[in-house]
Amino acid sequence: MALLVLGVGLACSVLLYAGVRHLEHEKADLAFRQQARGRIMTLQQQLQDTEQVLRVLNQLFVAVEPVSREQFRSFTRPLLERHPYLQAFNFHRIVAGEERETYEHGLRDRFPGFELKELKNGRPVPAVMRDRHYVVEYIEPAQGNEAAFGLDVAGNPLIMEAAQRAIDTGRPASTPPLILAQGDGKPRGLLLVMPVYRHGMPLETVSQRRAAAIGDVAAVFDATALVGNILAANAMLDHSGIDLAVYAGPEASEEHLAFRTGENASDAGHADRVHWLGHESAGRVEHGFEVAGRPWRVVATPAPDFFAHEHGRSLNVIIGSLLLTLLIAAYLHAMASRARRVHALVEQRTAELRHANDMLVHDIAARRKVEEALQLRQRAIEASANGIIITSAEGPGYPIQYVNPAFERMTGYHRADVLGRSGSLLWRGDSDQPEVRELVAAAAERREAHVILRAHARDGRLFWAEVFISPVRDEKGEATHFVVAMYDITATRRYQAELEYQANRDAVTGLANRSLLDERLRQAIALSQRQGEPFWLLFLNLDRFKFVNDTLGHRAGDRLLREVGERLRAAVADTDTVARMSADEFMLLLPQRRDDKLCAATVRRLMDAVAQPIEIDGYRFVMGSSVGVAVYPEDGSEPDTLIKHAGVAMYRAKDMGRNAFQFFTSAMNERAMERLRIEGDLREALQRGELRLHYQPQVDLRSGRVIGMEALIRWQHPELGMIPPGRFIQLAEELGLIVPIGSWVLRTACSQSVAWREQGLGDIRVAVNLSARQFYQQNLVATIEEVLTGTGIAPHLLELELTESMMMNDVEHAVGILHELKQLGVQLSIDDFGTGYSSLAYLKRFPIDLLKIDQSFVRDITLDADDAAIVLSVISLAHSLRLKVIAEGVETAAQLRYLREHGCDCMQGYFFSPPLPAADAERLLREGKHLADGEARVVMLRR
Repeated sequence: MALLVLGVGLACSVLLYAGVRHLEHEKADLAFRQQARGRIMTLQQQLQDTEQVLRVLNQLFVAVEPVSREQFRSFTRPLLERHPYLQAFNFHRIVAGEERETYEHGLRDRFPGFELKELKNGRPVPAVMRDRHYVVEYIEPAQGNEAAFGLDVAGNPLIMEAAQRAIDTGRPASTPPLILAQGDGKPRGLLLVMPVYRHGMPLETVSQRRAAAIGDVAAVFDATALVGNILAANAMLDHSGIDLAVYAGPEASEEHLAFRTGENASDAGHADRVHWLGHESAGRVEHGFEVAGRPWRVVATPAPDFFAHEHGRSLNVIIGSLLLTLLIAAYLHAMASRARRVHALVEQRTAELRHANDMLVHDIAARRKVEEALQLRQRAIEASANGIIITSAEGPGYPIQYVNPAFERMTGYHRADVLGRSGSLLWRGDSDQPEVRELVAAAAERREAHVILRAHARDGRLFWAEVFISPVRDEKGEATHFVVAMYDITATRRYQAELEYQANRDAVTGLANRSLLDERLRQAIALSQRQGEPFWLLFLNLDRFKFVNDTLGHRAGDRLLREVGERLRAAVADTDTVARMSADEFMLLLPQRRDDKLCAATVRRLMDAVAQPIEIDGYRFVMGSSVGVAVYPEDGSEPDTLIKHAGVAMYRAKDMGRNAFQFFTSAMNERAMERLRIEGDLREALQRGELRLHYQPQVDLRSGRVIGMEALIRWQHPELGMIPPGRFIQLAEELGLIVPIGSWVLRTACSQSVAWREQGLGDIRVAVNLSARQFYQQNLVATIEEVLTGTGIAPHLLELELTESMMMNDVEHAVGILHELKQLGVQLSIDDFGTGYSSLAYLKRFPIDLLKIDQSFVRDITLDADDAAIVLSVISLAHSLRLKVIAEGVETAAQLRYLREHGCDCMQGYFFSPPLPAADAERLLREGKHLADGEARVVMLRR
């Protein structure tokens, strides 16, 4: 009996487990379908709502013609901020093949080098000639989308099919997933396009819409990001039990895949699952809908572990049933009752879900019918912020029968105030406008009209309105009503006025800008040609303006610029023009100037006006200025030539010491051209091997022997010959070439020292100057360490020469760099000591080995007591700090004697040897040239 009870108990446990497992599966299946349909309906609703973003952008082109690039940027910026999943907004313009050259030339004025391009194998290439180009003229944001600007998509059949469908229907159209030009052609995205028609063109038929199309606006978005944002916004993205696959096409294929969650979004994933006791998992849920005329499909499938979490209860049941076999009958009865209740609940929830789904389908169908029924009304009122008026075509004054809420907001009149009254209440006593007479004539002749007139709101406020009037005819063709559309363009008019001001005025100072200056220059040239009167063009640059910006900030700099602009305006006549070019540069056009002296006095008066003290934030500034003057017609007959020559004269004034003025001469232009030529050749001098190193010996004054060589750079120009460093080192600093040139000098000098040692000439230390830009490079220490390793030079044979001013820019940082360099074992010296502004308190913190006395002190050491005292002080200071001293520029025996007598350690200069090419320096070392002991003369010894 025990065995029988045990067997019956086991059988009942198995049956009970199977039943519970089935109920759990049914419950999970129902939960899966409810959640899946909820996600699908949310995706369908919000994907279809993305069309509204494009419709909003299209309204800009409906309301404004033409739309400027700045208007497009300003309008799209808030849309992009509100919809971060959008890749970009762009405007495709239709360009006829015969207009392509003119179109490209027009855009090159603003975008140099602009040309139409198209994608070939995912890369942009120049577009081929076509009868019609479809060009990306505007694109925002520009950053990150540069590859799409100027792209001709006429060769892309996917985009052109969507664009043509949008033009023919007048509605948004979507492309299938395609490769975008942005991001090296890797991202897949979609384009929603909506046509832009020429204003005033009929749009009733397909042929009329095609004829009126000038392009389209497009929203470019990453479909994956879009669907992900929708799910994330509705807290549907982090559910691990459901896998979604969204396809931007009619079929569930990989080429149309736009978004996928999980690794298993198809039926294939279910085939490998093992279900204990034969229970099957839920099937997938599919649903299709349209976005912008293109079918989409969503497939939802349960994740592999969706049902795994629901089976814990059945396992507990079988374990409990084995332990409680004596109560199996009661337990089975209770579970059966519970199963019936659960099953009834599942059936009830399933029926409710089906009913809700049927109601949703019915609502969608009803909504589409209502939209189709309201299309005629949408054409009349367009559900926009623009006022719509419907008046009778009969009766005195054409009484108003209907106004929309936008009219009430625009004019302040309530509907009850205007019904039955004439529309003339909008212009009141301002009826002598020609536009008003045009409206009255159009109404009398039962025809359309379009005018822009001044209108008055109820409170007397004046606003500008763009008015369209069209007759509404009955089946007999008789006009029974008029439809009047009003657009408040007050802001547009104000914006146009502001644009006109900004186009001709500098935003900071309110002075004329470059555009207005060019116009005034051309007018002055034309007037001068008729009257034979010369005029003057002044190029004024503020000296040390950067100091104000760096110390007090750009706001203080702007205040200073405004003050200078006001002073310049006050210092010239009303007929003169003062313009701000950029930063701290001003141009002054002084017409009808005959006398050079008069102009010189005028220039000095302007400079004196600028030089008056200016107080900003409690600080007083005295701003000097450098002025260049060009005269028409002697210095040029074109605006650009005059501006260039005035600038050349201004830079010559700066070279002469600043706070001065110069008249342009042809010699200045020649110097400028020479500098430009040197600048261009310097960029390639290093690659072409034109740079040379000369070496000047450094001699120990005790032994008289050469202990080192200072490496000095020279430029062997193929046409200009040997160019000294004074003509190109500063230019290399400005162009940012000093770092690669300095690295070349460092490596070449070290390699030469190693070569001399291998030739048996001894250990010759080489001294190399470091520029400020090299010194403050983050990888300076690593670079020098790499040079030491790469050339094989002993670290103590490399001496790095630094200037006082270089280290005093940031003392703490400089001390850190010097200690790191010292750890490499190299020698450190301060070049041109005494000419900078370092303090002794900092000098003792620098881990240096050598001080170099500048040749300006050595030159008059035997003639000038002050120079002699300075040299003696430097030698004494260096020895007290346990440093060695080397004197530069020693050229006479008397100078050498003085240095020896006062304990100077080393010397270099023309008295011993000028800088020599490497071969001559090697010959000097081989011949053993040195200073004889005890006398200031040079002897030659043979080793």
